[in-house]
Amino acid sequence: MTSPLSRLALLVGRRPRAATLTVIAVLVALLAGAVLAGGSFKDDFTVPGIESQKAQDTLEQRFPAQSGTQATLVFTGKALDRSGGKQRIGTVLATIGRQPHVVAVEDPFKTPDRLAKDGRTAYATVSYDQTATDLDSKARERLEQATAGLPKAGIAVAMSGEPIDGAATGGFPIGEVIGLVIAVLLMLAVLRNLRATRNALGAAFAGIGFGFAALMWAAAATEVPGLAPTLAGMLGLGAGIDYALLMAARQQEELRAGRSPIEAAQRTNATAGHSALTAASIVLVSISGLLVTGIPFVGRAGVAAGLVVLACAIVCVVLLPARFAKAGEKLLPRKERKANAPATPTRSSRAPWATKRPVLALLAAGAVTVALAAPAAGLELGQPDDRNLTPDTTQRQAYDRLAEGFGPGVNGPLVVAVTSPDRKALDRLTKEIASDPEVADVSKPTLNPARDTAVITVTPKHGPQDAQTRALVDRLRTEAIPAAGVTAYIGGRTARFGDEAEKIASRIPLFAGAVVGLSLLLLLAAFRSWRISVLSAVFNLASIAAAYGVVTLAFQTATGASLLGVEQQPVVPYVPLFMFAILFGLSTDYNVFLLSRVREEWDRHAGHREAIAAASAGTRKIITAAGGIMIAVFLGFATDPDPVIKMTGIGLATAVLVDVTLVRLLMAPAALTLLGDRLWPRRRAAAPRPVLAAD
Repeated sequence: MTSPLSRLALLVGRRPRAATLTVIAVLVALLAGAVLAGGSFKDDFTVPGIESQKAQDTLEQRFPAQSGTQATLVFTGKALDRSGGKQRIGTVLATIGRQPHVVAVEDPFKTPDRLAKDGRTAYATVSYDQTATDLDSKARERLEQATAGLPKAGIAVAMSGEPIDGAATGGFPIGEVIGLVIAVLLMLAVLRNLRATRNALGAAFAGIGFGFAALMWAAAATEVPGLAPTLAGMLGLGAGIDYALLMAARQQEELRAGRSPIEAAQRTNATAGHSALTAASIVLVSISGLLVTGIPFVGRAGVAAGLVVLACAIVCVVLLPARFAKAGEKLLPRKERKANAPATPTRSSRAPWATKRPVLALLAAGAVTVALAAPAAGLELGQPDDRNLTPDTTQRQAYDRLAEGFGPGVNGPLVVAVTSPDRKALDRLTKEIASDPEVADVSKPTLNPARDTAVITVTPKHGPQDAQTRALVDRLRTEAIPAAGVTAYIGGRTARFGDEAEKIASRIPLFAGAVVGLSLLLLLAAFRSWRISVLSAVFNLASIAAAYGVVTLAFQTATGASLLGVEQQPVVPYVPLFMFAILFGLSTDYNVFLLSRVREEWDRHAGHREAIAAASAGTRKIITAAGGIMIAVFLGFATDPDPVIKMTGIGLATAVLVDVTLVRLLMAPAALTLLGDRLWPRRRAAAPRPVLAAD
């Protein structure tokens, strides 16, 4: 073989020690430099083009005191307005007012409508001069210390708001550790050799190290979302271990065929290594489609994860040939090393059941896939709020106590930013807003020092996730504000979450078209067959649809939520985007592995059914193991408290399970059988050619 990857394997295989030390030295230098560069991952949730973002920008420019983050303290006890309770709470609030970055504390006994009618519940708002991403993580701790003495006086305290959310921690990542252990055991079971497993894992983790070094360098130069490391770690572990496993298994196959370690490494790099690079490139291209969503932090997080996957593949084709050449036949199980003669490759004469009954196989697999995907018809996009947290969290307790004392709408107030207001216009706007039957309360307008911007707070009658609240936002924008004749923008978390969901929904056709189109072009370049490209896309979409259905069942139904130990909640709008982009890339991996082996067998002048049988037998074990590794890794991340990571992990694990079972064992062989020789270009290759898949 004279491919570039083959020559690379020859180069590093002749000097394995030098190659290994070079990779380690470069990795250490990159990581050290990244640490010294001082980059940090930072969330910037700016979403250009939505009205709630305009409201936020207006407040930041003209009303900085209203643009910072806020925390809400909820006090519950008997007769809070009596002198004892009022005095204790007042003392605590005065202490909080002197804390760093606190610009205002609203006393519930001096601010209208902050004390419930029964006198048992009151709440105070703590305003900061920084956004949640800029505020230090000690803000929650300082609030907890200031209020620690109130429970002893019979006053319960619960807290909510971004400063409280941002300080929450998920504890030790036991789920991720268990998932990784299962993945290692699966790899060991397939390779049956500790040295081969160790080399493969070393390459996978080195690839993740290079990827994270690149992310840290990028964070020093530009904004990289805080979600990126977790998402990149999840994909890097799953894909990186898979690529290393494929190459290690192919190296063992070449050694069994009697080739020398260096020659085997060359062939492995030219086949399995090429497959890994192709698959990683498709993952990067697919996930880069997130850039067309128009939501910057979503696109950046996706590209960051894709780059880590590509780094894993690159490190595998550079480092593994060196390690393979160094280990030689010690990569084989002990009982196979003493064989003096090359092993004779065996072919399975048993055709898969799906090739004997292709129509029945397609119908059966299709029916199961449709059943799994059906719940996706009720997919509800929305941002989970404190109502969706478990009852033992302080945020959920604050939500419930506020809803009980003041009504559910107080948990999701709307913020109206009015520019260039005059008193009459403000009065008209306030009356128009108050006249809506879904409005529980409207605050008096508050002017900034320049008196060119006013802020009005609107309390809906329903909760933040209720459809009535979203309809209220739409009516205020289309009816109340135009009727008042003012320029105003409606913002706040409730309005923002709805705006983001609508923007994402409007971009899905463009996003999906970009991902599918680019992937089709890459598959067409790889296989020179438009039928193969379309078939692969259909398989991918089937797996994705099933994953959407399972995520809907898991989080939007009482049964599914109880099994996961979470509360019912809508699906975070970004999750379907992440799932679509990631799964289209990962599912294409398995298409490449299976279909390229079918093409290899077909090029050897085998009959079409024989080629499918041989390819299915040759790839079944490795694809199943690779899928099992990804499932273990993804389910490990499903234990993460972040709803985005939890939903993404469950969705990815489901899709991979469907892909390596229903699709690869039934749908793919059946569809290939029905299409026959029409799959490939009319002209056969004269001799076997390098392929993309590893056995």
